[in-house]
Amino acid sequence: MRVLDLSLLLGDAQADRVVPPTGFTAQLTLFTSAAMSFLAVFALALSLATGRVAETWSEALARASTIRISAPEGQLDAQTRAVEQVLATTPGIASFRVIPDAEQAQLLEPWLGPGLPLDDLPLPRLIEVIEDARGFAPDGLRLRLAAEAPGAVLDDHTRWRRPLVEAAEGLRWLGLLSLALIGGAMAGMITLAAQAALAANRQIIEVLRLVGARDVYIAGAFTRRFTHRAGLGALLGAGLGLVAIALLPGNDSAGSFLTGLGFQGVGWITPAFIPPVAAAVAFLATRSAALRMLGRLS
Repeated sequence: MRVLDLSLLLGDAQADRVVPPTGFTAQLTLFTSAAMSFLAVFALALSLATGRVAETWSEALARASTIRISAPEGQLDAQTRAVEQVLATTPGIASFRVIPDAEQAQLLEPWLGPGLPLDDLPLPRLIEVIEDARGFAPDGLRLRLAAEAPGAVLDDHTRWRRPLVEAAEGLRWLGLLSLALIGGAMAGMITLAAQAALAANRQIIEVLRLVGARDVYIAGAFTRRFTHRAGLGALLGAGLGLVAIALLPGNDSAGSFLTGLGFQGVGWITPAFIPPVAAAVAFLATRSAALRMLGRLS
């Protein structure tokens, strides 16, 4: 096994003559590994980005809640003060604030358009609540609000947070599944290329057998050549993928998911594992295909 590993890294000039250095099999292996590695970079970026989005949404929505106060005009201010008193004496609340009308107009502008006549609309009053690390008990707060301010309704964003986080987690697993499918497709294409090369060199293989070459020796030549080709193609594809990711727009002020598709921090190191993994996939696929094909040629 150690001799095989060294020959894979150092090469064997005599055995490498078995495998044609050029031709459609070489081009197919290079193109396949490069294309699949390019796509793998984007699948990896998708998986990491959706993981970050899931964590961000979960943390942000978990700590923020909203209290909506709907009451007649003469009672709105009084109920607002009552809600503020309740919040001030509720454990687990870090801060709270009444959302101004101008900010409510900005929130509604994407849906209803600019220049909203807020004075003519029966909009509820909104209070933003930020909880601390301990958190508060939503059921207990609802009971206190029902007693002190009947028009106040607590929305702890549970029904909004769960589907968002589940969608982000689903995209994360979709990215990982894409990586697995990319690896499988690359293995299949390299296997076909190796089988075509073996079939094209059948006469040379028969001559090598006549002079005493073992199938393991012949298979090692094909494995070594195709592993090197796949590794080189994967290196080129991963490099182009990183360049494409780097050219994508950065995070904007709105925190758009599409503009956040990329790598952050140590995440830029993860694509470096794609070429070695691609070479390992090529090694396993080519060796298995070569031994099977040589067995049929016996």
